[in-house]
Parts: sequence; structure tokens; C-alpha cells
Amino acid sequence: MATTNIVDPSQVPTSPYYLHPSDNPGMKLVSLQFDGTGFGDWKRSMMMSLSAKNKTGFIDGTIVKPPDTDILSKPWERCNSMLSSWLVGSLDPNISRSVLYFPTAREIWLNLEERYGQASGTSLYSLQESLHEIRQGTDSISAYFTKIKMIWDQLDAIDSIPTCECNNCTSTITQKLVKSRENRRLTEFLMKLASGYEILRGNMLLMNPLPSISHAYRLLLQEENHKKLTQSSQSHDESMAFAANRRGFDNKFKPRNNYGNNTDGKG
Repeated sequence: MATTNIVDPSQVPTSPYYLHPSDNPGMKLVSLQFDGTGFGDWKRSMMMSLSAKNKTGFIDGTIVKPPDTDILSKPWERCNSMLSSWLVGSLDPNISRSVLYFPTAREIWLNLEERYGQASGTSLYSLQESLHEIRQGTDSISAYFTKIKMIWDQLDAIDSIPTCECNNCTSTITQKLVKSRENRRLTEFLMKLASGYEILRGNMLLMNPLPSISHAYRLLLQEENHKKLTQSSQSHDESMAFAANRRGFDNKFKPRNNYGNNTDGKG
């Protein structure tokens, strides 16, 4: 009778139960500890790191604790302990102590989301106020776009567009809401540009459909670079003209000696 070889998933690199030899409880997955502010940024950074390690299932509930008799029981416990250590280690000590005794990484995650991830009126007000006040001013297009996009991303983190959870849903309402939000943000981005982009802004607003924010950003970068080249060329021409005029002025007013010759010795 042939025997069946049972493969331990924890030894398969593509398995979520796999732990790389370099993985250790003291590993820092994010650069900054979460201290109670900026939860959206911390959450996004942590999710990207866990996704890269194929471990998001342990905190989003898709990988649940198997029965003790299951071959995956021990690998699950090892991964759960590792993720719990990573999460606790990424928190400010005052916060980490409050979640240290939760038995699973998912419970730690849910507790943090409940405490810090809920949209509050003050958070929304502060972000909307920042969005209202932002202007390009003397910033480059790149710097201005980065500032306004950071506010948009924070708004998305605490007040995201709802999605339909129906099975085999054919509704397009979510896509329509996303497109409506992008059009609104495009106009916000364009209306707060510094002077000098009026013609390009008008042309973009006449497009049907409206361009994506990324497309508008590329067009504005091209226009900004064109302006820089034009200004550089004009500055060079003005410098050359000034130098030529200066030479003519110097030659005209060079002092002459008693014989009517220039003092530089040339007749």
C-alpha cells in the first residue's frame, strides 16, 4: 500500500504559514511606532508589510485558528505569536501594554481599529479644514500634489466609500461614487493652482470625460518644465544683451590721453 507524504505548509515559501529564517519577534515592520496619532498611515504601512510577508489573513479573519489536532495548529500558533510580537513592537509602550495580553494578533488589530480607526468629527473637520486652506503658492507642482494627496489619503482612511457586499453584485454604484469623488478632487486640485496655469486648466476642464488626476498631474508637470525652459532661455538672452550693451558702454566712455588715443594703448 502506497504511503501519502503530507507536506508541512509551514515549510512551503508560498504558504501564509511559512516563516522565513530571518523573521524574528523583534523585527520592525514599520519605521515609526504608533503613538495614538496618524492611525491611518500606520495601518497602511503595516498592511503593506504584512501583505509582503503573506500574513494579512491572520489579522483580517480569513485564517482562523485550526483545531488542536490539525496539522496546521502548531504553525498557526507560531505565526500568531510572531504577528502579535510585530504588532506590539510597532506600538508606543503606553499603547502596547494595553493590548499585550490579547491572545491573537487579530484581536490586537481589531482593538486598535476600534479605538483609533473610527472616524471622529474632529478628525474629519481638521482634514477638511486643511484641504480648504491648501494652495500651491510657491511650491512646485510635485510638492503641491504631494501635500493635497496626503490629505485625500487620510480622508480615505477614515471615511472610505462604502462597497456593496451582495453576492454576485452587478451594481455599478461604487464605481460611480469613486468617479464622482475623483472628479471633485480634480477640480479641487486645479482651482488651487498658482497663477500661470489658467489656459491649461481651462483646457482640461473642457475635456469630456474629465481627465484622471494622474493625467492632469502629468500635463501640469510638462507645463511646469516648459515654463522653466522658457524662463531659462529668456534669462540667458537678457544676460547676453546686457553683456553686449556693457561692452559698448565701456568702449564709448574709455578715457583718452592727450593725443586722442584710448588709454589702453590702442589708437
